[in-house]
Amino acid sequence: MLSFIRQYVAPFVAILIFLVALFVVSARIFLPSDLAAPAPLEDVVLTLNLN
Repeated sequence: MLSFIRQYVAPFVAILIFLVALFVVSARIFLPSDLAAPAPLEDVVLTLNLN
């Protein structure tokens, strides 16, 4: 049973995780340009200082 998991299930899970990550990263291409930009750092600092 353990050999079945090592030979079939583990590689399938690894490939599935890779494909999901590739899809998520590639989805940024289809976002509007203002959403694809990195978040401004000033807003994060102000939010942290208020708490």
